[in-house]
Amino acid sequence: MSTIGNTISMPEHAVPVIESIGMSNGLTSVFIEVLSISGSMLARTNREREMTIWLAQRDQSVVGIGTVGFDIDEMPWSIDTFEEEKDFMLRMIIHAIAGAGWERLSYKPRKESLIPCLEQFQTMIHAFNRDDVNLENYLEWSEIDEDDDLPTIPPGYPICVKHEVYLSCHGCVLCNNGS
Repeated sequence: MSTIGNTISMPEHAVPVIESIGMSNGLTSVFIEVLSISGSMLARTNREREMTIWLAQRDQSVVGIGTVGFDIDEMPWSIDTFEEEKDFMLRMIIHAIAGAGWERLSYKPRKESLIPCLEQFQTMIHAFNRDDVNLENYLEWSEIDEDDDLPTIPPGYPICVKHEVYLSCHGCVLCNNGS
């Protein structure tokens, strides 16, 4: 039996109350990788690219095993384009559920474990609304920190030539995990 290493939750004040997603470290890596692939395939605007990069930064091979759980309101949502961002996230999840781009992985994801987590994430994104957005999260995440070697959002939104996914400040989430 694997232990739960990462949890994705709704903000505490969100209504309706929706059950959190608890995932093992391995399942979390697969979850982030398939969403990164899907988002990279679908992103057309800079905000969509940023949402994809934010997810890719939850790369356990770089930031540490069991440390990438988050509340939905920690994502870099904006107020002005919230509906477009939410629509993009829902399309990204549907695309991932359909297996889009999975051939880029060096393994076959266990659908029976992954799909229910993606579906629960979809339920959470559906329920999340503009009133739950904490704009400070986007501003804090996107600002350039002079202490960092690389900016949080790589200039020009570069893509991994091997996996065709957006690079985060940690590089390619698939390369980092050996795909």
